Amino acid sequence: MDKLDQNIIKEIAQQLDCGNECFFNQKTKELICIPNADLMATGDEEYNKEVFKDDLEKVKSQKKDLIKFEFLESFESFKIMEDFKNQIKEAEFKEKLNQALNRRKPFQNFKYLIDNWEYREDWFEFKQKELEKIVLEIMNRNNAST
Repeated sequence: MDKLDQNIIKEIAQQLDCGNECFFNQKTKELICIPNADLMATGDEEYNKEVFKDDLEKVKSQKKDLIKFEFLESFESFKIMEDFKNQIKEAEFKEKLNQALNRRKPFQNFKYLIDNWEYREDWFEFKQKELEKIVLEIMNRNNAST
């Protein structure tokens, strides 16, 4: 995989992590990222449609050449958190993460623990790599020629 490929994969993964949907044009190598419909609906919907009008029109007109990358569903994000927990070597912290994920509001509990842990950056690196794997899998499934 060349540097362009890796940069595109990294960018898509970061955009997904921010809650955006991405559309990759296999022919032009253009990447279009827009907030998902739920995020757009939480603000001024008409304003958002106007701001992203050009991008939405590109998506509509180029649909046959695009690979769509949707933001992760809750269960997918939860699986990444579980996978991270499972690779932790420190037994005490691993158990704290396990408890956090099994209580009410697991995302909030997990975030609180991670934000107050000395190896916080390990989580962000792990999550980025997992998101990149998902992006690559979708590209491969769609026979993307990046």
